[in-house]
Order: sequence, then structure tokens, then C-alpha cells
Amino acid sequence: MSRRTIGLIVLLVGVVSIALTTFIVFNPEAPKSVRELGKYYIANTTRDVSSPEAVTAIVWDYRGLDTIYETVVLYMAIVGGLAISTTTRKVSLKTRTGLTSIARTGTRIIVLLIATIAFAIALHGHLTPGGGFPGGSALAITVMLIVPVYTLQSLLDQGVSSTRLIAVRGLALTALGLVAILPVIKGLEAVTNLKFYPSHVAGMLISGSLWLYNLFEFLAVASGFAAVALYLSIPEEVYREEIKGGE
Repeated sequence: MSRRTIGLIVLLVGVVSIALTTFIVFNPEAPKSVRELGKYYIANTTRDVSSPEAVTAIVWDYRGLDTIYETVVLYMAIVGGLAISTTTRKVSLKTRTGLTSIARTGTRIIVLLIATIAFAIALHGHLTPGGGFPGGSALAITVMLIVPVYTLQSLLDQGVSSTRLIAVRGLALTALGLVAILPVIKGLEAVTNLKFYPSHVAGMLISGSLWLYNLFEFLAVASGFAAVALYLSIPEEVYREEIKGGE
């Protein structure tokens, strides 16, 4: 067993021990009462936001402007990671074999299930716990499964590249921003919900802008994380050649 493995095991045991010790010593208890602000959200979310999901209503309506700024910070971090990992040359890898047909078949099934669940999490975020961020994060996992099973080159051959994923992310972020500022056209505040957007479309509850926010954040998160995953899958030798070529 290598020193690195031993170190990770020691670190894991230490973290778990600290967590258990803290729980035993301080014995934290769940709050027995709800603050007045919490009571307001519970009692009035359906009326104010036309959504039974209070968390999504708080994130995208009651404190929607704050969420917009947090989203910008997150994607600036992603941009920084992509900038560090970007190569100036077209990546062409030698490995095209991948794993066995059994592994590929199992991966197809798993990817389909994950994608279905991811879409459900995102598009029902105004009705049940979930939303665009967890849904997009779940969908990005499919790329992390496909790369080791089918190889990175197989994705590149199919046209799934970081450049295109970054373009999708940019379009999704632009659409998200437009949803936030469109109410200003009618003299309303930015991130206004039901005063500008309908609560129902074709008889289906969409809770105004909540469904749109979840949709576009879902696309932005999925494409952004998938692009980062593709960059991280590029072998180190490619970056070494990039450095040598620039010297």
C-alpha cells in the first residue's frame, strides 16, 4: 500500500472521528420552532410565487437577485478553470478502443437513466426539491462515465467538444440573464416573477420565471461541468507538448 493511499485513509478516519466527536460532545438538536420569516415562506409561497416548492421560490424569487450574482461568481470560476486547461491545438488521441461491449451496454443504460433523472430534477424543480443546478450536475456525470468507457476521442469524433459545450453554456447564461432583466421593459424591477411571467402555460403550472431559470441554469451547469470534465480528461502529455511548443 502506497504512502498516498495510507495518507488518504488516515485523513478520512480523522475527518469521520472529528465529526462523530463533535456530535457526541455538543449533541446538536433540531430547532423546535420556526422563525417568523420561515413561517411567512411556508404560509405564503404558493400565493406569492405560485409554487409549492419553497426553496426554489426563495432562491429564484424572494432573493432572486442574490442568486443571479452567485451564479455569475460560479461561472467565473468555471471560466477560470477552462482558461487554465485550454489548449491551442486540436486534440487528437491515439486511444480509441475503450472497454468491452458489456461495459458499453451497461453504460448506455446508466447514462439514459441518469439523463432522464437529471431532466426530471431540473424541470420539476418548481414543484419538488431539485432545480437547475442539481439537475445539470447530474447530467454532467454522464460525460464522466462515457469518457473511460468509450474514450475521450470517441466523444470528439462525434462532435462533442469543450468548445461547443462552452458555446452552449454561454447561450444558456445569456438566456438566464434575459429572463432576469426582461421585466424592466415594463418598468418592473429586475428578477420580477408573476407580475411579468404567467404562472401557467397550456394549463401546466410553471410558476412564472422559476421554470425558465431552472431550465437555463440546468443547461449552463451541465455544459460547463461537462466541458471541464473533457478538459481534465486530456492526457498530461498533450499539455506537455503544448508547453514545449510554446518555448
